[in-house]
Amino acid sequence: MSKETNKYFESNKKLWNERTSVHVKSNFYDNDGFLAGKSSLNKIELDELGDVKGKSVLHLQCHFGQDTISFARMGAKATGVDFSEEAIKNAREMNEKLGLDAEFINCNVYDLKEHLDKKFDIIFTSYGVIGWLPDLNEWANLINHFLKPGGIFYIIEFHPVIWMFDDNFEKIDYPYFTTAKPIEMVSTSTYTDSETELSGIKEYSWNHALSEVINSLMQADLKIQFVNEYPFSPYNIFPDMYAGEDGYWRMKKFGDKLPQLFSIRAVKE
Repeated sequence: MSKETNKYFESNKKLWNERTSVHVKSNFYDNDGFLAGKSSLNKIELDELGDVKGKSVLHLQCHFGQDTISFARMGAKATGVDFSEEAIKNAREMNEKLGLDAEFINCNVYDLKEHLDKKFDIIFTSYGVIGWLPDLNEWANLINHFLKPGGIFYIIEFHPVIWMFDDNFEKIDYPYFTTAKPIEMVSTSTYTDSETELSGIKEYSWNHALSEVINSLMQADLKIQFVNEYPFSPYNIFPDMYAGEDGYWRMKKFGDKLPQLFSIRAVKE
């Protein structure tokens, strides 16, 4: 990575260290409920991913580890990776408190080969992850490297169309396609708690078209089994949302007209 890209990552890491201290106490993550036995995984990813019992799972960009630990509770041998020291510290503390055997690695995903020498049955990543990565070809090659032959890669992520809009979803402010320079913002709040004011750390992100995600995986010799798109989210994090009878959240002004999520499952043959 260039010096400029490392600067972006360092600023983002400071941001996520600060966000983590808010997130672990938030109603959004409901850490008390999680520690009492509630799973953080949603039905949509559980149905699409399939049984993980007895399998090794690598969770990329795991934040403070709830999904990684949820996999461990389901009988998987789970390993979580995140660049935030604060997130990994909290993940390890939770894992120890619960007496589970999940492992956590504190590093940038692009540096993972320097920290891990294993192959996995499943690689998983979800919800708000690839926008923090500038290079999806390198990301996809990393996934190929850590998958066993026959191993499954699964991503469920917010749809790139979502990230084109301004915060109020009134107009298009950002490009659908990746640009050479990242999108730069000053972060003063977080999606879990708009009332808590953050210190104003700069964040740097990259939009990625759905075609870019698909092509990066194909070019890394992963065979795509399905691509799905959904007009809803399991999380009430966008403006003026309502919960449907299916339990998922939609924006009132768009209903089922706007994609909110996509998922991809691929296999290393």
